Amino acid sequence: MFDDFKKEFDAQHDRREYLIKASRDITSLSKKVIFLLHLRKSKRASESGMAKLREVQAIYAKIKVELQSDLFWRHHRAISPCLQEYVEAISFAWYLGHSTLVSFNQYFPLPLEDYLCGLSDLTGELMRLAISGIARRGGRDRARKICVVVRECKTELDKCAPHVREVRKKLAVAAESLAKIEDAVYATVIRTSEYDLSDEILDCIISRSVSTGHGGNFQGSGRHFCSDNAREDD
Repeated sequence: MFDDFKKEFDAQHDRREYLIKASRDITSLSKKVIFLLHLRKSKRASESGMAKLREVQAIYAKIKVELQSDLFWRHHRAISPCLQEYVEAISFAWYLGHSTLVSFNQYFPLPLEDYLCGLSDLTGELMRLAISGIARRGGRDRARKICVVVRECKTELDKCAPHVREVRKKLAVAAESLAKIEDAVYATVIRTSEYDLSDEILDCIISRSVSTGHGGNFQGSGRHFCSDNAREDD
């Protein structure tokens, strides 16, 4: 009898060690994809990111083989953070390629809780995308579109929060990201309304205001302008 217990405990220990390593691999790959997406910010980057994330999908497929039946939920807490990171990465890649949020049924044979938490984390990446490129050509229009998407996302998360505990914990982050985007968009609208100039000249004015403000107040806007120092390539 005790030999059976020992075998079961050893199997649990080995499974846990495997899941920890797999979770780290998924998290690492997902973070690398997010970093590369911020560097390039294009549809081509989206395609590259989606291709890279197939490695994550392969790892997750192996995890599911190990976690049949009730074992998945027994070990869910150990792998949940990496699954949320994966959702964040693939959702960000999808947005760069399609300018919409990826639906739950498209890429996620995952627990709904992890999908919702990953979308909540995505709002932070979209905030950085909006603000880091707001002074570039077309950046103001992109920021406004992102603001709409993030606002709609937060509205839906608010509906789910009473039913999903982990989502409730992340709502403050989503609200903060939305506020930063709204402040940035408000600031550009106020600034551009002061001048009857071409978009190119207005972009130059906004870029100069951002650079002189160093992430502080956007001069003349009357609202706080939060900038992001994320690197962006053409």
